Amino acid sequence: MASDYYSEYGERPAGKRRRSWVMWLLDGVLTLLTLLVAVTLLLTYLVPYVNPSRVWFFPVLGLAAPITYVAGFLLMLYWIIRWRWLRAGVMIFIVVIGCFKVSLFWRPEIRRAYDEAQSPDRGAFKVMTYNVRSFYGENGHSSVEDVLRLIDEQDPDIICLQEFNARLAARSEEFSLLEERYESAGFGRTAAPDSVYEAPLAVLSKFRILRSGTVLTRSSAVWVDLMVGDDTVRVFNNHLRSTAINAADNDYITEHRFLSDTARETKIRSIVERLRENSVLRAAQVDSIARVIDATPTRRIVCGDFNDTPVSYVYRTMARGLRDAFRTCGSGYSHTFRGFFNTLRIDYVLSGGLEPISYETLPVEFSDHHPVVVRLKKTEKD
Repeated sequence: MASDYYSEYGERPAGKRRRSWVMWLLDGVLTLLTLLVAVTLLLTYLVPYVNPSRVWFFPVLGLAAPITYVAGFLLMLYWIIRWRWLRAGVMIFIVVIGCFKVSLFWRPEIRRAYDEAQSPDRGAFKVMTYNVRSFYGENGHSSVEDVLRLIDEQDPDIICLQEFNARLAARSEEFSLLEERYESAGFGRTAAPDSVYEAPLAVLSKFRILRSGTVLTRSSAVWVDLMVGDDTVRVFNNHLRSTAINAADNDYITEHRFLSDTARETKIRSIVERLRENSVLRAAQVDSIARVIDATPTRRIVCGDFNDTPVSYVYRTMARGLRDAFRTCGSGYSHTFRGFFNTLRIDYVLSGGLEPISYETLPVEFSDHHPVVVRLKKTEKD
């Protein structure tokens, strides 16, 4: 019996060796993954500082930034739990660097209850920006009435619309009533008779409109000067170059069709090439727009659909010297585009000389974007 006992006792290390082998293999795989994620994160941190025309794959890294950061954070926790301090230390260093960028996507909801209890600031006014997709809903029918009802409920003081379809708006009696409450600055239709209306930009305001103009084209960047109290506030409404990723492309990615598609290399290459080409065009647009914004001597609001994420050359250039309403008073994880796993914040309200005091994205489905509603107030120090 003694020999049997010691025989069984001696077999235990074999089981431990088998478990050690599995852990060794897992550590090896995750070490390679850690190296890949670490390099990707470091490159992602450089994305806002490099014009997309110089590095073709940077726009793709910007799109995946939140997912990559979460992967880096989880790997950091794994190596800490495993007491592998060299690998853990490298990931801690890289993740800590990225902490300064987390507020671009996510902010804790600690202040929400306190902020909601505050009485409305009498000096504040409300701004809404919304890409209405030419007033076509998910079913292909007009969403004009839905959008107008939303505007009536929110009662914003300034409304910036992108992909504004003047033809559908003109058919609505409610829209004509809306124009009795707001001054409007529409920026054009196509001049040719019987042509399809372009999808331009429109600004509606309860404040008096002093003047308006175009930065690039009527459908990419325009401005309006408003008399807000005793001050002139210039509002820039923007709709930058689209990514050219259509609904079919979005479904192809989000529904994982590429996993079983034999032509996936061709389709994925096409998607990446369109991302790169249009990122280069947006970068050229934002360089021109930013010069005009920087030269504006008045308080200013810069809003619209930038078609780019907060980790991008476009966002960094446009937001230079301005306050991002979400980073100031947003809460939770914010996305404004209804696609790509609901991870993309591409619609913004930025301000100079105006302090954001509330930020909200409205969970409606009248377009492929969510409207963004922000309250602003004037600051004396600016």
